[in-house]
Amino acid sequence: MKILCDHMLGSLARWLRFMGYDTAYPEPGPDRSLIERARAEDRILLTRDKELASRVPGSVQIRSDDLEEQIREVAEQLPLRLIDPLSRCSLCNEVLVSAVPEDVKGLVPEGVRVRHHTFWRCPSCGRVYWQGSHWDKMIARLHDLDLPRAP
Repeated sequence: MKILCDHMLGSLARWLRFMGYDTAYPEPGPDRSLIERARAEDRILLTRDKELASRVPGSVQIRSDDLEEQIREVAEQLPLRLIDPLSRCSLCNEVLVSAVPEDVKGLVPEGVRVRHHTFWRCPSCGRVYWQGSHWDKMIARLHDLDLPRAP
């Protein structure tokens, strides 16, 4: 399942990426561009815009301003699950690749590089991820949503 979030759903897009979903989040633009991209890339459109949602078959209109409620709204309409938590770059949506400490020298604080042995890096933007306390908090927040895990 591939998703396209409109420009009013940036936090939702980031968290869907954290859950493992291929989630596009384009720059603001005309509705026509969103509609064309959703069709061309076979993506499900998530939007706050009631009128836009009515023009795109299969889209999901998001009503809440609260992130966790937004995720639940999506889960009510789509088979949303934790498919591969924290496997995508939260900024650019690319699938992360494994990196060793030597690969991230100069890219993360030296103390982090010494304490951790496993890293992931975005092949597009270069952002580096590791399993620090922030990782544990994000995983806990995802589990608190009480969504089914993918088989």
